[in-house]
Amino acid sequence: MAAGSKRIITRLRAIVVLLFIFYAPYYLIWRLGTFNPEAPFFSWLLWGAEVFGYLTALLHIFMVSRLTSPVATAPPKGLTVDVLIPTYNESVNLLRHTLLAATRMEYPHQTWLLDDGNRPEMATLARELGCHYLARTENKDAKAGNLNNALAHSKADFVAVFDADHVPNRVFLNKTLGFFRDENVAFVQTPQDFYNLDSYQHRRHKRTSYIWTEQSLFFRVIQRGKDRWNAAYFCGSCAVLRRRALDGIGGFATGTVTEDLHTSIRLHKKGYRAVYLPESLAFGLAPDSVRAFLLQRLRWGQGAMQVWRKEGILFARGLTVPQRLNYLASVLTYFDGWQKAVFYLAPAVVLLTGVMPINAIGQDFLLRFIPFYLLVFWSYEEAARGYGGTLLTEQYNMARFATFARATIGGFGRRLKFTVTQKTSMERDKPRTVIPQLFVLLLSVTAIAVGTALWLSRSHLTPGAFWANIIWAGINLGLAGAVVRFTLARKHRRREYRFPIPLPVFIGKQDGDRVLGLVEDISADGCRLISEVPIAAGKTVKGEIFLPSGRMPFTAGISRQLEPAMTSRVTRDAFREAQQRTSRRKLEYGMAFRWESPHDAVQIENFLYGSDLQWRVLDLHEGVTTPIAWAVGLFGRGRVRVSEISSGEWLPVIYHQTGKGEREDKFGVLSRTDWSQKPARLILFESVPEGARLEFYIFGHMPRDRVQGRIAELEKLQATVEEIYVAKVMLQPDRGFDG
Repeated sequence: MAAGSKRIITRLRAIVVLLFIFYAPYYLIWRLGTFNPEAPFFSWLLWGAEVFGYLTALLHIFMVSRLTSPVATAPPKGLTVDVLIPTYNESVNLLRHTLLAATRMEYPHQTWLLDDGNRPEMATLARELGCHYLARTENKDAKAGNLNNALAHSKADFVAVFDADHVPNRVFLNKTLGFFRDENVAFVQTPQDFYNLDSYQHRRHKRTSYIWTEQSLFFRVIQRGKDRWNAAYFCGSCAVLRRRALDGIGGFATGTVTEDLHTSIRLHKKGYRAVYLPESLAFGLAPDSVRAFLLQRLRWGQGAMQVWRKEGILFARGLTVPQRLNYLASVLTYFDGWQKAVFYLAPAVVLLTGVMPINAIGQDFLLRFIPFYLLVFWSYEEAARGYGGTLLTEQYNMARFATFARATIGGFGRRLKFTVTQKTSMERDKPRTVIPQLFVLLLSVTAIAVGTALWLSRSHLTPGAFWANIIWAGINLGLAGAVVRFTLARKHRRREYRFPIPLPVFIGKQDGDRVLGLVEDISADGCRLISEVPIAAGKTVKGEIFLPSGRMPFTAGISRQLEPAMTSRVTRDAFREAQQRTSRRKLEYGMAFRWESPHDAVQIENFLYGSDLQWRVLDLHEGVTTPIAWAVGLFGRGRVRVSEISSGEWLPVIYHQTGKGEREDKFGVLSRTDWSQKPARLILFESVPEGARLEFYIFGHMPRDRVQGRIAELEKLQATVEEIYVAKVMLQPDRGFDG
């Protein structure tokens, strides 16, 4: 987007936000005159919930009014760095991914595995991978105590901290250490991103490349806004800290269940500076089940209350006024649970009892109420810069409200147990995990049914009041129903996350020949194989998978044949042609790798973990176009996206660059989309000049066709070890092929 358009969007967003800031007090003051004198408590309660929302919105707007974009500089030479990876009960496979990536980071460093579980298999793993191993005989102060124990053995100037599941990119230290040229910088925090895009906190749109993440607003917008006020905080992982600064506060903060927030506020009190680098440099494992998701949020909320009690916020010495407001906004977030509870219960109370918290709902009320709530949601979307996702945010507000409310009560307790978040689960979520949401759902249904009967028989409400509360209860019913349905319908089938990255593969045949196919949904455990050659279930196959680092040999067992899915974006002609050539149909199989030792899987693990390849290969995105950006975009030229891609629409290809004497086979993967309308996406393992003309031989569920194409744009993607290339290619089918 052009710089001029960005300036226009920024100014228009500021106008919308200012309209909300100045209109809301007028509405809230006017609301004081609408109270029902026969229900003063109900009236004040609802008004208080609205006021709380306005005050927290002001704090949010203050935090995100301007976002920082710090630029990493080259790190000084000669710094000593220890990479600390604490663990308690995580699996060997999970730690293997993290330790492998940590040891291959480029800047000189030492990697330490800090095992609070004191397990022999972890000592063996550390020795095998060349890491230092440190265990404790007691678990005092949980993660903070584990890290402080490491500080007692470490002599490095800086420590990088990663959770057991967070796999760093090889450039992590090179990207972060340069900020420590400023002697006042205590820590550099990067986003906590997650590679398992099927977790409970991710929502992927089935027909587009949009993925909403529950934490994207925090890491893409809020932390950048906090950074402007020197209030970005340490998140417990994916960060580098200065040892001298930690020593100045007595090490990582203990006494609370959120050592990260607690450590941050102590460092800020000492006058140190923090830097938030908004670049994804490590990828972890998000909670898979709603139970783990809510337990993690409960611990965060309880820890925030403990930090508030121990350190103080508004009147804390050493903090600037902006820092106090930023920390206040962080802890007040958890009181949203009480506000939401009021909004979820209020319409049911009205419909069942006929008691209104306001005098009447008429034209006078609607003329003030509707603009207020339109500005509430519109200003939120604009301040969120497209990462808000109002509808999904409200669904997760529904999912978390009882947990947040519980955190504000239990968090002031002096003795809380630190719990390690369980990241994977093979069981379905039980109905008891959504009891609060089921209660709201059943209460709303009952209120709508009983309230309708009472209104028809006794007219216990005015028509305006009745319909307003029916709509309100219906919205709550829809939110609760969406949460319950999503939670209970989710399946947990695999121990390892499968990356939706397509790769060419050679499969050996009994006659010694090889067949080109495709693998998708791949992990170190297995993948989906797409082939033209029938393979019997239970059969063992051998082959080679094409990776940026070279061909990876494998042996695997075929577990079952899968039903192929022909998606809607494949053209009718191609679908009809594929049906006519049944001998060349696309066959899909579940394939389980059989490694003789864990070392055999290192090549695929190095490729999959520690980078954002799946986002960039599939052109996935978190942000959406806000109303203002959409309106401004109507008068400009936006980005031309490639055809949308979904599972089952990739084809393995052999290609040659035309105009060259050599005819060496090159292998890649081509997106099977509407080639006549948009450029296709081509995955390559070596660079090709932009504008180059290629000749493709396509394999897959279509006949083998020769297709001419021109490279319109080439992008180099940094995998964890090697580079991979993704090109936009304009195709001109040959031999009468209609794509």
